[in-house]
Amino acid sequence: MAGQAMQIIADLQLHSKYSRAVSPNMVLPEICAWTRRKGMGLVATGDWTHPLWMREIKANLEELGNGLLKLKTATPDDPLFLLATEVSCIYSQSGKGRRIHTLIWVPTLDSADKINKEMTKQGCNLMSDGRPIIGLTSIQVAGLVLTIEPHAMIIPAHAWTPWFSVFGSMSGFNSLEEAFGPYAKNVYAVETGLSSSPAMNWRIKELDTRSIVSFSDAHSGPKLGREATVFELEKLGYEHIRQAIMQPHQLNTESGIMNTGKKTNHNSVFSIQHSRIAYTIEFYPEEGKYHWSGHRACNIRWGPKETATKGSSCPVCGKPLTQGVEQRVGELAGRSEEALQITKTKTGMIGSRAFPNRPPFVMLVPLQEIISECIGSPVASPKVQTPYRQLTDTLGGEFNILLKADHGDIAKIAGERVAVGVDKVRAGDIVIDPGYDGVFGVVKLWREGEKKPLVDATREQLEIFS
Repeated sequence: MAGQAMQIIADLQLHSKYSRAVSPNMVLPEICAWTRRKGMGLVATGDWTHPLWMREIKANLEELGNGLLKLKTATPDDPLFLLATEVSCIYSQSGKGRRIHTLIWVPTLDSADKINKEMTKQGCNLMSDGRPIIGLTSIQVAGLVLTIEPHAMIIPAHAWTPWFSVFGSMSGFNSLEEAFGPYAKNVYAVETGLSSSPAMNWRIKELDTRSIVSFSDAHSGPKLGREATVFELEKLGYEHIRQAIMQPHQLNTESGIMNTGKKTNHNSVFSIQHSRIAYTIEFYPEEGKYHWSGHRACNIRWGPKETATKGSSCPVCGKPLTQGVEQRVGELAGRSEEALQITKTKTGMIGSRAFPNRPPFVMLVPLQEIISECIGSPVASPKVQTPYRQLTDTLGGEFNILLKADHGDIAKIAGERVAVGVDKVRAGDIVIDPGYDGVFGVVKLWREGEKKPLVDATREQLEIFS
């Protein structure tokens, strides 16, 4: 790679206090502070379609001339912002109701203003919510946005969730071509959502020439970074991020060798672009609230094999089950999971021998959840928040702790059990009860009967949790 590349962890999907069911603390200074605590360098503004939030963006942020923004009061350690919003398109197409959530990124406030003005002219009530419900189709949104800003990015959000996504079983489509029509060629990525992993998306042949990105869709500060994308960039700027996301498409069209299943000369391939996605950071998809099929009112939860055997109706009440993401991926998949030849390194990176150009990913559990289970206290309790803040203040942010920090350093601050908990997550030595029909999955670090380390060995450690 030409020049000195930098890696930056980015979370480019979140919501402001003006969106439904979002914390009132989701304001720009707090978003900045939580992003820094997580150890990320780039974060979404969120919700720039909302007039009041746009007013706050303009009051608090300033453009840097490279497509990104910073707080007007920023310190050198503060993250930068990218203008990112999400719209909810609800409409009818081919005799079926569609509900599609789509991310829109733009490089300038001027472009965002022009898009907002045109959406309003076309009848969109942007004041209604930070993630507005609009009657435009996915094709109309893409056409509107790209006509005004050709360098905008259109990315389907949480692409597999049943109710509000491009591939959703209840209200989506079977292909990007069907959803975006002539603009499908301008959709260079899909966002995984919490209930799918990159490997699940690798099974879809239509996505072979598209990047797989992951973001948090956070509604509160602590949820920031529960999923993220790590970019390797020659320079930090909107266009370099855009080029990194476009790379699979360009490698396919310019060199004709992307995803052939054969090993390639990485130096020659990556010389086409100096920016790329290094890897993504993933929620365990089983922990997502739509991973398996089920009906929560009747406490029915089935995996794909059980659903194939027993059918798609609830055996208790007879209503249709909410189809899980794992089952839906299987319906649209053009290749088996075995065909991917999944590999895992000692550092936890998961990749594919069959598709070596695909950026790998690592699956993590949020640090606060790890501490909570280790000490048996709710996430929001002082017994969890005190060691969490001490760890992130001392060891360089949450991602550094989850990915790199030394066992002994973690143990000194939070106790041996927390250090072992982090080790178990890195090794994938955990148990998860899969989520279904809107119910999050439950992570268990220790199997039933498995011996746990003592919580603390010294008076000083006991004081942490008092």
